[in-house]
Amino acid sequence: MDQNENRQGSYVMAGQEFTRDTNYIQDRIVADPAAALAAPRVAGDKIGRARGGLTEGAEAWPVEPGRYRLVAARACPWANRTIIVRRLLGLEDVLSLGTPGPTHDERSWTFDLDPGGKDPVLGTERLQENYFQRFPGYPRGITVPAIVDIPTGAVVTNDYPQMTLDFSTQWKKYHREGAPDLLPKEKLPEMREVVTRIFTEVNNGVYRCGFAGSQEAYDSAYDRLWTAMDWLEERLTGRRYLMGDTITEADVRLFTTLARFDPVYHGHFKCNRNKLDEMPALWGYARDLFQTPGFGDTIDFTQIKSHYYEVHRDINPTGIVPQGPDLSGWLTEHGREELGGSPFGAGTAPGPVRESERVDAGHNPLYPA
Repeated sequence: MDQNENRQGSYVMAGQEFTRDTNYIQDRIVADPAAALAAPRVAGDKIGRARGGLTEGAEAWPVEPGRYRLVAARACPWANRTIIVRRLLGLEDVLSLGTPGPTHDERSWTFDLDPGGKDPVLGTERLQENYFQRFPGYPRGITVPAIVDIPTGAVVTNDYPQMTLDFSTQWKKYHREGAPDLLPKEKLPEMREVVTRIFTEVNNGVYRCGFAGSQEAYDSAYDRLWTAMDWLEERLTGRRYLMGDTITEADVRLFTTLARFDPVYHGHFKCNRNKLDEMPALWGYARDLFQTPGFGDTIDFTQIKSHYYEVHRDINPTGIVPQGPDLSGWLTEHGREELGGSPFGAGTAPGPVRESERVDAGHNPLYPA
């Protein structure tokens, strides 16, 4: 936790706008480490690169089934992306999943949901232990998602923007039959523009509102967010998905923010011009995805609310978690089929969620108590 005297609580800097630290461990797990190491080095990128080599100083790790563990808290939108893509591509049998609980302190995310408070594969109580195994005294935030090397217990990478892209490109040998193409080559240039705007203005925009350190910073963040939300509403009025007739990586990146919008961002982060369910295209789009296997079945609304309202004591000092909103609307008809297309294109939907990875009953309308 930053002890700067201007800091209000853990997240808000007095008088300043929120700036996200995007300096991650940029090692990558790749299909051909030798080729990756031989390729020219590239500059870091806040949204990741579907194609391209390693950044300066980064290491290449080999794709190996069973060697790595994805640690991804269900509460976190950035981690939620990796859970979705892993499931869509069918990587469950080659990349195991560890899920920390929804709350954490300044030290780390903890495995408090597991028996004995330890991850059953890694044997650690805190994800911090896995970071320190690789980098003793690691000075930056202990973030999720993170991929850990099981044999050594050391973190490999926490570079979430790159992680899901590598699931699609580097782990392709292990994709399930019928896995969707989340990175269609012909759409990559436009997708990069769309994803960049979604990250800067929406994914990160809600945080910029919530953690604003002045009225001026908040007002600017609010205006930027709603300009982008209106752009998305217009874009999705005439097309079923962000890039056309099938789901792509872009939809995954937007969905995790939309799923948290009414339960958290509208009130807790003061993104309250209107609720998501008051925007016809975005609300229909969000429900369409929620009801698509691989998306809604990864969402734990109880953990989401617990994380934001309990952890962010600087903006919610009491730690009280609201009972609402009513979540039953997520299962109502959305009518998006009229726009044509189908989520998986020529592919197929993933199978049922394995029992060990199901969301707890009552935490999501797909899992009634």
